[in-house]
Parts: sequence; structure tokens; C-alpha cells
Amino acid sequence: MINNQPNRKTGLLLVMTGAICWGVGGTVSQKLFQQYGVSVSWLVTTRLLIAGILLLTVQYFAKDRSQILRVWRHKKTAAQLVIFGLLGMLAVQYTYMASIQQGNSAVATLLQYLAPVMIIFYLILRKQAMLKRQDVLIVSLALVGCFLLLTNGSFSHLSVPVAAIVWGVLSGAALAFYTLYAVPLLEKFDSLVVVGWAMVIGGVALSFIHPPWKIDINVLTAEGYLYLAFVVVFGTMIAFWFYIESLQSLSPKETSLLGSLEPLAAVLTTVVWLKEPFEGFQWLGAACIIGMIVFIATTNSTDSG
Repeated sequence: MINNQPNRKTGLLLVMTGAICWGVGGTVSQKLFQQYGVSVSWLVTTRLLIAGILLLTVQYFAKDRSQILRVWRHKKTAAQLVIFGLLGMLAVQYTYMASIQQGNSAVATLLQYLAPVMIIFYLILRKQAMLKRQDVLIVSLALVGCFLLLTNGSFSHLSVPVAAIVWGVLSGAALAFYTLYAVPLLEKFDSLVVVGWAMVIGGVALSFIHPPWKIDINVLTAEGYLYLAFVVVFGTMIAFWFYIESLQSLSPKETSLLGSLEPLAAVLTTVVWLKEPFEGFQWLGAACIIGMIVFIATTNSTDSG
């Protein structure tokens, strides 16, 4: 098989851009919470609705548009999509944003990456997988990384609020569910259809709690609206779209490996741009978690031959 180098370079650029947009999008969301007092519910509602509609629009003009409505024609598929939208997409987005609001983008993003560890435990408990030596290393890196990240190496105090930790761990659990539950749907329909509708479903559901039009227009300045546009367009829609498009020329293993740029981007922008304190042992903890992500990707790649 001839390697199409130009397409591969495009794929690498797409996945790296998407991962960085995801990471920076979390930090920009933190800016909206801290400087403008935007609520988690409103931001998640607005983000999901607009990004979901944009993704479905891309599907309509660039891919198989018939899938947009076909996904609703069978009761089983429709029910799966609704469950995925509420317990997967909405749960991931809300818990992640709540963790950012209570703590910061760096910690929230790193805690969300506990999802692979949770998936390992789930598969072992369901007896769908056996515990391997590499799993022990993955779990060890995750636990050591989290301890250092959250305590800065001290047993006597936490470096971040408890609420941020709770929401972050819940975000990891929601991402684990999101990853596992999406498989049957993604086998039948394009990713843009599944994720686009899941975002719309989650956004509509949360609209009953916090309608997107209920916001004081004086809360956001022109700069604030630019931040909001970045979170919706680049931090959500573009990030996911580029990630999916990269799979056309890269393997899923390569894509997941380069996806580790997301927590790195979140940490760097949180520390450099927002001036959040991040001390020595926390950097070591972040390195452990990012190392875990890289190890998972490279190990999978090796295993798959």
C-alpha cells in the first residue's frame, strides 16, 4: 500500500490543530466563568446547540445527507441516540465545564483523561478483558499523576477545591460511558451525524433548565463574545470536525496519541495566559497523566500490529 504523504501531513495538521483547540477551548471557558460570570448551564446549552447544528450542516453539504434523518427511522437506534446525547454528550460537557468553573481548565482536562483507566476496570469487571502488566502501569501512572496533581505532593492539603475534583472524576466517568456507548452507533452512521445530533439533544434538554436566550446582554463585552465564539466554533465544532477528518489519513492509534496535545495545551494556556499557580509536583503529576495517554496510544498501536 502506497503511503500518501501529502494526505498524511494534512491529517497530522488536522489532529494537532483539533487537540490544541480542545485544550485552549477549556481555558477560554474558564475565562468566561471567571471574568464574565457566565453560568455553566448557559454556556453548555449554547455550546452544544450551536456546535451540533454546525456539525449537521457540514454533514448535509459535505457528506451523506440522507443519514441525518435516517438515524431516527428505527426505534432502537433513536433510543440509543437519545441516551447517548443525555448520558454521554451532555454529561461529559456539563461535568467538564463544572470542574473548570470550580477549579481550572488544566486540572479538569487532566482528570477527564482518567477515562481510559475507568474503561480498563469496567472491561475487567465485565470479564471482557484480562488484567495485563501494561494495565497495571497505566493505572499506576494515573493514580500517581492524580495524587501529585491534586495535592502537589502533600498529604495534608489539596491544591484544588474538592468540588473541582468531584466534577472532574465524574467527567472522566462520563467520557468512559461516552466512549463505550458510542461504538454501535458509529458502526452504522457517520461520526458527524451521531455527535451532531447528540449535541443538539443535550442542548435542547438543558434548555429546559437554562434557555440559551436567558442571559443579560450586558454581561458579555465584545471581547466576551469573541471568547464565546471561540469556545463554540474552535473549541467544540472545529476541534471535533478536524479530529474526525484526520481519521481519513491517520490510524485511530496515531490520532489518539496526538490527542495528548489537548491536556498539554490546557495546562500551558492555564498557567501562561490565566496565570494560574501550577507547582513542581503538579507538573510531575501532569507529566504522568500525559505519559499514560501516550503509553496507551503506543501500546495499542503495537498490539494491533
